[in-house]
Amino acid sequence: MHLNDPYVVTYEGIYAICDRKNRFVEIIENSRCFGGSAWTMHHYASSPLIIDVRSVGNMIRYRTRAGTSELTLEASVAAAGIESVIVTGDEVEITYAGLGGGGVGATVCRANSRGVLRSDISESGGGRAAKGTIVVPRMERVLVGIDDTDNKEEGATWSLAHNIASKLDREDARYLSHSLIQLFPAPSKTQNCVSTVLEFGCRNSKSKQSLLQDIKAALEQYSVSSETGMVVLDDFDASHLEDYSKECRTRILTKEYAELSARANDVQVWMDGNGIIGALAALPWFDRPNESVKIDRTHL
Repeated sequence: MHLNDPYVVTYEGIYAICDRKNRFVEIIENSRCFGGSAWTMHHYASSPLIIDVRSVGNMIRYRTRAGTSELTLEASVAAAGIESVIVTGDEVEITYAGLGGGGVGATVCRANSRGVLRSDISESGGGRAAKGTIVVPRMERVLVGIDDTDNKEEGATWSLAHNIASKLDREDARYLSHSLIQLFPAPSKTQNCVSTVLEFGCRNSKSKQSLLQDIKAALEQYSVSSETGMVVLDDFDASHLEDYSKECRTRILTKEYAELSARANDVQVWMDGNGIIGALAALPWFDRPNESVKIDRTHL
């Protein structure tokens, strides 16, 4: 056996999603070694800049404040952390620090990962304290809600949405996540009454528009329904849509009500079939796929 880098485990991708004012950054890491990432999540959670840490499959999501903090590293207790998150122009500079194996993760593991433009790292391994800075492109979140692409004979919205997003994944518009949302079972449903939300990280307005036009064209080509709905939220946060989504998951809503709600919440309607009812309800669940698939039986 020959291992080129026996102590290096790189990430499938590291991305930084920013709000418009660069106050908050969500660092998204696609892990190749979940055990190592679980250790990292536990220790990074105590870093002063961290607001929230969420694990979804092999994806680790660190929601942070932008800025610099003082880390007090302590072996076994707080052995690694995020020291700074600095947004400059169209780039985000992230500095990690760690002790021992945590230092390896803070340096060579992240520096060699997909999505990293450049890095500056110290020596790591053994009992060393180590520090590493990586630079990644600044991206903004774009959420695409989709529903009603199938009929009683063929199709499945969740799989079509995923395959379209996978095909359109590119450097300036990264496909980040996919969630299925259980809706209230309406009489017009195909079978399970489930909508889908896709999450992308886009570098600029041009990449956003190009991506959305491509998604719409693909839906028009492959949807087997005349009532397909496609809605778009170009924003860091989607929590303002939770009330609408709860309504859609607990009772039957009208298309007119969905259209009014979309306008009131700055959501763009790209395809205006009846599917916009469920597509709009999908948006706030982009980072909670384990919860969004559950139905509220108290309203059945």
